[in-house]
Amino acid sequence: MILVHVVNLLPIRLVCARQEQQLSAIHVKITWYVTTEDGYILSLKRIPHGVSNSTKNTTRIPVLLFHGLMVDSVSWVLGTPKQSLGFILADGGFDVWFANTRGTNSSRNHTSLTPDDPSIDKYFQEYWNWTWDQLAAYDLPAVLQHVYDHTGGQKVHYIGHSLAFHFLGYREFNPVGCLMVEGPDCCLNASTVCNFLQHATQSTSIKNLIHMSQSKDHNQKLKTSFYCSNLRSRTEFLLLVCLQLVIRYEGVRRYDYGNAKENMKHYNQPRPPLYNLSSIPTHVPMFLTHGGQDFLGDVPDTRHLLNTLVRTHDRDNMEVLYVPDYAHADFVIGYNAPQLVYEPMVDFLQRH
Repeated sequence: MILVHVVNLLPIRLVCARQEQQLSAIHVKITWYVTTEDGYILSLKRIPHGVSNSTKNTTRIPVLLFHGLMVDSVSWVLGTPKQSLGFILADGGFDVWFANTRGTNSSRNHTSLTPDDPSIDKYFQEYWNWTWDQLAAYDLPAVLQHVYDHTGGQKVHYIGHSLAFHFLGYREFNPVGCLMVEGPDCCLNASTVCNFLQHATQSTSIKNLIHMSQSKDHNQKLKTSFYCSNLRSRTEFLLLVCLQLVIRYEGVRRYDYGNAKENMKHYNQPRPPLYNLSSIPTHVPMFLTHGGQDFLGDVPDTRHLLNTLVRTHDRDNMEVLYVPDYAHADFVIGYNAPQLVYEPMVDFLQRH
């Protein structure tokens, strides 16, 4: 099952030590390390069961939570056990896994490279020479295969955030059981994000995105503080580059080699191809949520995506949840997200 959730993930390292101790005492957490084909060593967190369903012999359906580009997995557990999707899933009887992609706080190791080599320009050293293509081509397959191998070969439900949805269009992932999408960054154009780019390149940098992508009605100041404190400068820079490419091509495409000749060599076409969402099997259960105030995945953009998917997808296996007053970050830090978003998500998972 593929669940694509529109919430960015911070490292599964809680900012508040007291809160981390309390949560550790409540929920069992295990850390695994996964090495990708290109040598990046990723931290993979796991909550194998909830507080009241810890029977060892019980078979639990695995769920993989995959974050977006700016942060990593701590965003799934920013609140209390009743407010955080990661804990809600564990207490609901699922075997919950949290991905941390390359370059995030807990996934900064490599078999031969270093992320902090002062002899090379800090933004273009070899360790940081990647785009979201590598996240789709290496990180997601490595993590998904690890979860599949360590949970008895069951189908893995996938919950992703924004661009994590498009990673599934890189190729077909057979172990995936069901798809859920929240606030997908789908067909951005200059008019929807030019205001963000103008502010993001100023001194406060990409932290403006957090404040611009949440509605005041659903924002929690403490969560927002934790959220912003985990942003990484290099990841911020890479995100700006990736957003620029999305705006340039009005869609999420493969890496642009800079000229038509090189693109022809790699893709047999002058422009990079779009991520092929048609590779998602039409029978896979899919749940899409989006917000009316989301400038990164706004209503016209999402409707364009929906029209593309609905034409081919099995309608009996597709549901859409629209939250009119939700912005991009509200899906992860909104105070009422458990009631408006997480409950329908868990219900969808349990039915599929």
